[in-house]
Amino acid sequence: MKNKYLYIETFGCQMNVHDSEQMAVLLSGVGYQLTDHAQKADLILINGCSIRDKAEQKAFSELGRLLKFKDKNPRLIVGFGGCLAQHLGEKVYGRDKRVDFVFGTHNIHQLPRMVDAVLKERRRVTQVAFSDKIESLGIFAPPPPGSLGAFVSIMQGCNNYCAYCVVPYLRGPEMSRAPEDICNEVEKLTRCGVQEVTLLGQNVNSYGQNTAFDCDFPKLIRLIARIDGIRRIRFTTSHPKDLSDGLVECFQSEKKLCGHIHLPVQSGSNRILKRMNRGYTLEQYLAKVKRLRSVRPTMAITSDIIVGFPGETQKDFEETIDMMEKIRFDSIFSFKYSERKGTAARQLPDKVPEAEKRKRLIRLQNLQNLHTQEKNTALEGSIQQVLVEGRSKNSDLDLMGRTEGWKIVNFRGGSDLIGTLVDVEITRGFLHSLRGKMIES
Repeated sequence: MKNKYLYIETFGCQMNVHDSEQMAVLLSGVGYQLTDHAQKADLILINGCSIRDKAEQKAFSELGRLLKFKDKNPRLIVGFGGCLAQHLGEKVYGRDKRVDFVFGTHNIHQLPRMVDAVLKERRRVTQVAFSDKIESLGIFAPPPPGSLGAFVSIMQGCNNYCAYCVVPYLRGPEMSRAPEDICNEVEKLTRCGVQEVTLLGQNVNSYGQNTAFDCDFPKLIRLIARIDGIRRIRFTTSHPKDLSDGLVECFQSEKKLCGHIHLPVQSGSNRILKRMNRGYTLEQYLAKVKRLRSVRPTMAITSDIIVGFPGETQKDFEETIDMMEKIRFDSIFSFKYSERKGTAARQLPDKVPEAEKRKRLIRLQNLQNLHTQEKNTALEGSIQQVLVEGRSKNSDLDLMGRTEGWKIVNFRGGSDLIGTLVDVEITRGFLHSLRGKMIES
């Protein structure tokens, strides 16, 4: 029997990456083997992101490139899924009629049936309906051999409706998995050699709300911390308005919880935060940062910032710059505001010109580079515990690992150290990584 090959192209966040892992597992059950070579694939999936216009354009550009293989192989099946498919539905076919099927964020579990229908009936299939239960949320995706880390979805969807964001419309309302199901998945991962898990959700801080089970996010972290074999716990993404005292206390009491939090602020202007419908003030955000650093002084804090949101004046932008100077993030993801169909912000007046958005973004990113370099330089001479992930991309003589604060460290060492926690003295701090020397025991 001829081998069947699957090629997946993924765009967007860690949630999309994990979705693609689950797609591969489902399709392996009907005979598809993953390949890194699109030209040999029998089935190609595009897992598209619709959060920003740039990501959407990249997805469609890649779709056009991959569909050229269909011209050479008419039996090649091409599916388009993810947030972008949920957003556009059958309009995807208008972009390119060679697409065979379209599936949304609640319909991943139907992939084998959709592929079978296309194969047998040679007809288009579209599945983008929301359901009361996301059946794909608990699909176990074994990590590749040798993997030390893995993603675990604890919830999906969002109830916040920030003015700029399409997630509630593309992922649906919040749905949390039962804690016992999550812990069972983590235990399975440890048997595969995983030592570090990253808990995923659009807003992990609201995990467990409006559910029948008595478990909030801090309690879930404590349950996972008790699992033998897990050495590090991370999570993303965290909404500032829902950052509880209980979660802050976990950073003090749970040693397996890494000293890093991604806490998207989006703007340093209270006026813009209100227009964004973020649900907190700058003063409240600053107080939470202060509290986090009080319980764990070495805490690495990263963030998201949008420049050029409708109505953002120069004064509003300067308040964001001032906020950055006060907090001094370890790093940020920064973006020009991207208008998305269906969001409240699309109707707001006083759009910021593209040239001004670009100018503000460059200034903000240059400032953040200074802060990141400052943070990394300050680590010189310190001893950092590093989980060794593998060989460095820069040199076969070096190993690469990460600190608790998610910083990459390169240092000399043998392959026998891969998968272990080692103490490394930081000798140089660069903008994107650290250089170190392992402390011999």
